[in-house]
Amino acid sequence: MSVTVRVPAKVNVQLAVGPARPDGFHDLANVFLAVSLYDEVTAAPADTLRITCEGPDAAQVPLDRTNLAARAAELLAARHGIAPDVHLHIAKDIPVAGGMAGGSADGAGALLACDALWGTHTPRADLLDICAELGSDVPFSLVGGAALGTGRGERLTELPVGGTFHWVFAVADGGLSTPAVYGEFDRLSKDAPAPTASPALLEALRTGDATALAGALTNDLQPAALSLRPSLADTLAAGTQAGALAGIVSGSGPTTAFLVKDADAAGTVAAALTASGTCRTARTATSPAAGARVLTP
Repeated sequence: MSVTVRVPAKVNVQLAVGPARPDGFHDLANVFLAVSLYDEVTAAPADTLRITCEGPDAAQVPLDRTNLAARAAELLAARHGIAPDVHLHIAKDIPVAGGMAGGSADGAGALLACDALWGTHTPRADLLDICAELGSDVPFSLVGGAALGTGRGERLTELPVGGTFHWVFAVADGGLSTPAVYGEFDRLSKDAPAPTASPALLEALRTGDATALAGALTNDLQPAALSLRPSLADTLAAGTQAGALAGIVSGSGPTTAFLVKDADAAGTVAAALTASGTCRTARTATSPAAGARVLTP
């Protein structure tokens, strides 16, 4: 017997970052949208905890206990007083180290898959508590859709979305360290204000207005990401010149996200980005997408 869970990537349509807290984290107003790029995590019985991985850039995925999927299994098993004996196989399709929460998605996927495999029937609130312990983005990977994350991003308020948004994601060569990007943010932003969600952006989501959403996209980490990886400016320029409504660095980067008018425009912008030589590949997707879900055989 095995259980497979499909879990989505995310894009931050607003990432407002406050000053560093005493615990080293930053208070955020983080508006998440789940997008239709997915990893699948399969949990199967095993004599010990082990992880395998396949897919694009699978060689970059750690297969030891530092992987959030492994930590998810350990935390869930500890909560129920059982051994975390499970084989977790990750089929990657979310860019690795790309600012799209691929590792967080795998943690949420493993948590849900193990809960189903072991029959532990963990209440949703307890699963979200474990997700928050795993990392700031993990709760949203479980919930999906659209949500405002506050605190360090782990406290979620689900948001209404009035339509389908079309995206192109330009995948860069190599990753960017999230701690390094936050460190550069701290260097560049000595007096960051308290973060708040943009009313205009929330209204654009509610009404499904892509043009309005494009005008409201913000990411306070973008200057830091561009400082560490100046070539991302060329990618952003290539996407907007190809007809995207707006472009933004996704989370801590280095993936860049382009909001476009419709599916046809997505194809055009993706082709132009690929031809521009400013990114490794370009992927199209839509949002919102459902959170982590068990796939029925």
